[in-house]
Amino acid sequence: MSDQIKFIVDNLNKEPFRKNYNLITFDSLEPMQLLQILNDVLAEIDPKQVVDIREEMPEHTAKRMLSLLGILKYKPPGNATDMSTFRQGLVIGSKPVIYPVLHWLLQRTNELKKRAYLARFLIKLEVPSEFLQDETVADTNKQYEELMEAFKTLHKECEQLKTSGFSTAEIRRDISAMEDEKDQLIKRVERLKKRVETVQNHQRMLKIARQLRVEKEREEFLAQQKQEQKNQLFHAVQRLQRVQNQLKSMRHAAADAKPESLMKRLEEEIKFNSYMVTEKFPKELESKKKELHFLQKVVSEPAMGHSDLLELESNINEINTQINQLIEKKMMRNEPIEGKLSLYRQQASIISRKKEAKAEELQEAKEKLASLEREVSVKTNQTREFDGTEVLKGDEFKRYVSKLRSKSTVFKKKHQIIAEFKAEFGLLQRTEELLKQRHENVQHQLRTIEEKKGISGYSYTQEELERVSALKSEVDEMKGRTLDDMSEMVKKLNSLVSEKKSALAPVIKELRQLRQKCQELTQECDEKKSQYDSCAAGLESNRSKLEQEVRGLREECLQEESRYHYTNCMIKNLEVQLRRATDEMKAYVSSDQQEKRKAIRQQYTKNITEQENLGKKLREKQKAVRESHGPNMKQAKMWRDFEQLMECKKQCFLKQQSQTSIGQVQGVYQNGLRALFKGLWNSNRILRNYKTLHFPL
Repeated sequence: MSDQIKFIVDNLNKEPFRKNYNLITFDSLEPMQLLQILNDVLAEIDPKQVVDIREEMPEHTAKRMLSLLGILKYKPPGNATDMSTFRQGLVIGSKPVIYPVLHWLLQRTNELKKRAYLARFLIKLEVPSEFLQDETVADTNKQYEELMEAFKTLHKECEQLKTSGFSTAEIRRDISAMEDEKDQLIKRVERLKKRVETVQNHQRMLKIARQLRVEKEREEFLAQQKQEQKNQLFHAVQRLQRVQNQLKSMRHAAADAKPESLMKRLEEEIKFNSYMVTEKFPKELESKKKELHFLQKVVSEPAMGHSDLLELESNINEINTQINQLIEKKMMRNEPIEGKLSLYRQQASIISRKKEAKAEELQEAKEKLASLEREVSVKTNQTREFDGTEVLKGDEFKRYVSKLRSKSTVFKKKHQIIAEFKAEFGLLQRTEELLKQRHENVQHQLRTIEEKKGISGYSYTQEELERVSALKSEVDEMKGRTLDDMSEMVKKLNSLVSEKKSALAPVIKELRQLRQKCQELTQECDEKKSQYDSCAAGLESNRSKLEQEVRGLREECLQEESRYHYTNCMIKNLEVQLRRATDEMKAYVSSDQQEKRKAIRQQYTKNITEQENLGKKLREKQKAVRESHGPNMKQAKMWRDFEQLMECKKQCFLKQQSQTSIGQVQGVYQNGLRALFKGLWNSNRILRNYKTLHFPL
């Protein structure tokens, strides 16, 4: 576990995560932080998973992660019961669940990126069969499948090109080298054309040479086909021999077999199959059904928290204690009959378990045998693809081994001869080197002698003249041979052309007849096509007219339907109004006062009288407000003037107090009292005026 955590921390500290964790900080992460790290790793593999899990419901997070892990083919450890614990652990962010997932993802990130990329295009959408009955849906689904297959082929080609090792620089160098070779070949062809133009009838000779080349290529192709057919015939003969040998061996085995042994074998197989069908498979099916029911129950339940898990654990402990108590009570009774029965039951259970184990071993052995047979068939197919032959068996393999031994003796002899030749080659090479050294010494002595005599370079010029004369004689001989070869070639080509003409004469006659038939058929086809086009144009015009009529009738139908619905609505409104009017008349005509009060007319009249009374009161209030508006405004102005007067006196008093000294405090105090009394007298006068205005006697 520590190695696993260390690997996870090392990879998370690298690009592109850069988490800067150590073992302690990583182990102390909370479940939500672990889930966010797992989501970040999944987002690196598939960019669609970039989500903040704090803003997502836990059920949605678990569902999204489980679907992506299923696409990436992650297999949780354990059986079907562990799957429920894995799902719950993924929801709550359990460390024993998330650590293996992170370790598995970080081990193969590049491979999983590729798998997630391919899953976007290769996961097939399952269309229900009832929708596929529609032609447009079926055509779209077929086109979708074709595009999927095309994507597969293109992806394979792209991967092959990536792994082929070719680089653009190498390809460019190859292209430039090929262009240079092309230019050189063009120049050489132009030089040869200039040389050939001097020869008489060169066009005819070139044409004949071209025909000869075509025939040679055809001859090589036919020879290759002949060789391939010979190889196929040889392989077919070998296959036939092997099949005949197998048939003989099978016949011998059938002849040696007795009916009693065959019957015993068949009875054993029947017993085994009946046991598997009647006992083992039903038990496995029942267990699988129980597991499925349990898993469906777990899936249908909501996500469990930590408190729910603690509650379940406590319930499990209680049930276990109850089971232990019941077992102890049963053992305390210790009834003899039940003890004997328990012995028989134990023996029966042991025998049934042994039987099941042996059946499972036999089933595994059969599966292993089938897998080995499949591997043998695959290997035989691979050997056939490599060299076209099958694996040898029995006597054929012995003969093949004897041939290999004889060839190995021959190989050893040849190898010994080659070693002798190599030794001789070494000796000859050494003698050649010695002779070259002697020749160089002689040449050096000859040059020194020529320099002494005053004729330096004489031997070199003599050798050059001899070499040039030899080259000239060779060129003359080659020219003579080429002219003879060309004349013979022309003769052969003429004879071949005449033979081909005689062979092609009946074919040309047949071709002329076929051309005439082709012209007649093309004329007939053109006539039929013109008739078809005219008929199709007429049908198309009729179809367009019918479509216009149908469109107009549909619009009329829609208008009539809307008019019908509108009239129905108006009728319903009128019925409601008529019903209200009859109810109003009944209430108005009836002698009961309570029903009259319920009438709408009475209610409206009552409301009208109440509103009229309210309007009268409001008008009277308005009149009173208008009459008292002027005196109230004067009174408010007088109070504002009084407030300003008092504020002014306060300011004057504060200024005098700050300017006068301590000795003059008494005089200032008297003046202030005088001013205060004067202000009070003015205020009393203002109040008397106010009373005379608003409260007359």
